[in-house]
Amino acid sequence: MDFTPTEEQGAVRRLAGQIFGDLSTHERLAAAGTGSDAALWKALCGAGLVAAIEEVGLLGLVLALEEQGRTTAQVPFAAHCVYGILALTAHGTAEQRERLLPDLRAGETVVTGAFPAWEGGVRATGKGELSGCVPLVPWLRDATHVLVPDAAGGLWLVRVADARAEPVETTAPWSAGRLTLAATPAERVGGAEAYADVLATARTAFAGLQAGVCAGSLARAVHHTTTREQFGRPLSTNQAVLMRAADAYMDTEAIRVTSYEAAWRRDEGLRYGTHALTAAWWASEAGTRVVHAGQHLHGGLGADLEHPVHRHFLWGRQLDAYLGCGARLLAELGEAIVAERVAERGPLEGASGHEGVRA
Repeated sequence: MDFTPTEEQGAVRRLAGQIFGDLSTHERLAAAGTGSDAALWKALCGAGLVAAIEEVGLLGLVLALEEQGRTTAQVPFAAHCVYGILALTAHGTAEQRERLLPDLRAGETVVTGAFPAWEGGVRATGKGELSGCVPLVPWLRDATHVLVPDAAGGLWLVRVADARAEPVETTAPWSAGRLTLAATPAERVGGAEAYADVLATARTAFAGLQAGVCAGSLARAVHHTTTREQFGRPLSTNQAVLMRAADAYMDTEAIRVTSYEAAWRRDEGLRYGTHALTAAWWASEAGTRVVHAGQHLHGGLGADLEHPVHRHFLWGRQLDAYLGCGARLLAELGEAIVAERVAERGPLEGASGHEGVRA
């Protein structure tokens, strides 16, 4: 495994860092409130950053999303690239790619995803119409299209204008909404394998976003504890502070390296479903620990809703909720590992009542 970025991926990361750093300031974020920053989205698309994801792959996207997470920039970058650019590049027909990708690259068409599939949520008819409800779709209020999985695991692209979208407020300001479909026309995207691939891609990408959120939270905590003095010396000289920050750093690195590995494997055409689940688990479990530590290390300032570190706390908790709780992800990961081993080696002979795995 070699996670060293290519020249193109490194350029994407540097460009993302520059744009997010220059434009996603605390003052602009405060002015945006719970909405998205339309000017920032226009700048990202105008600089060619969104279009570049098609070339640099999932690892390039993860690197760019780290930079977004550091500033908690309020744009639908992750959702649009995962459910739009990468999903259609991998699973769209030639006609769909030719028709849809130009506007996706330019950001004129914005795609989000109704992921993961909700039990009994959406049903598809033989006529290509969808009915059902998805209670939470991130960035729905910014989207023109939604990639929707049905109960059978099929993927469908729906125009938001053809459905009913109602605003929903979430922990972080993600311009989310509730999507209701009633015999809504849709076009099929990909075959039976598309849902699992897009879900794994999304888990990897949002884990990369969480790595950036955690890195930003920790950077603020380090700055605060090294500049704030107590009893004539910096807070960072206290052993408890040092240990808490060190634990947060190790957790952040774990999220980063597992998301890198999953992204690299996808780009190399290797099996990566369990690796994506591993990254999602770290992002959920460790991510929550890090943003709590970042807030705690600010002392009383961390409780100030207007303080920049509080935004990292909200994003970290929202990503934890979106990826799924750690226990649920761990259970799914265990089932996936067992299924892979059974597929490779076959069930234990003479197993009674259940299938086993060969040693």
